[in-house]
Amino acid sequence: MRNYRKPYKARRKRSIFKNRFFWLAILILIVFSGGFYLICFHSFFQIKNIEISGNEKVSSENLENLLNEKISQKFFFLPSQSIFLVNFAGIKKEILKSFPQVSETGLKRKLPHTLLLQIRERKAIAVFCQADKMFFIDENGIIFESLDLNTANQHFIRLKRDVKEEVDLGKKIVEKEQLTKILEVESRLRNQLKILTEEGESSSSSLADTLAIEEILVVSDVRFDIKTSEGFKIYFNFNEDLDWQLTKLIALLEKEIPPERRKDLEYIDVRFGKFALPVYRN
Repeated sequence: MRNYRKPYKARRKRSIFKNRFFWLAILILIVFSGGFYLICFHSFFQIKNIEISGNEKVSSENLENLLNEKISQKFFFLPSQSIFLVNFAGIKKEILKSFPQVSETGLKRKLPHTLLLQIRERKAIAVFCQADKMFFIDENGIIFESLDLNTANQHFIRLKRDVKEEVDLGKKIVEKEQLTKILEVESRLRNQLKILTEEGESSSSSLADTLAIEEILVVSDVRFDIKTSEGFKIYFNFNEDLDWQLTKLIALLEKEIPPERRKDLEYIDVRFGKFALPVYRN
């Protein structure tokens, strides 16, 4: 018996235009392209306004110029200032680098085409002196503004440190914890001993009439010295109990060293032991 095989029929290829997945892909491509154009190039979402707040010393014009430079981008050689494509992290970093007076920045979108920039400027709490230059320091120990020697504010304490290289604005010159301790000691001296800053108001206290703080020298990460108007220094230790060091100093100046004897002092060391150690000039 013969076996007969059914003749093979070639399947006709279905047209791609009748394939629903093809049209779905086309639809997705159209939606994606339209969305891309809307986000990147449509005038409705191009940045037209920049609002800046919080700045006092930093020029709004300079900030706006920097923002305009950073928000301008190109896609496929086409210019864009889309509000959705703003590189917030990059802009914040550039502002902090370009404007040392700025400590913090905040950027927000205000749809459809406004960019909001909030600035927080550094506040001066001390003056750093290096040779014939002076700078403001903020609470974090960062120098951020140069000062004119003739017009420098005398109401800020003056800080010195042996720094060999030239200091740049934005550089941290002293650690925040160290600066906090220095300010604490300075405040306690003014309030408890009535040792005033050089330009302080007059007082009936005999100490205040003759004794003032001229400058503070950060000797190392462990030690700082206070230089008084009478020429002698007071040695402090950052790592030891400041309350105890001040207690020893106050007891010595109030009870053991009369004002007329202070002119012979070279320094008072309050860093170690149970008592403050006065050392007199030969």
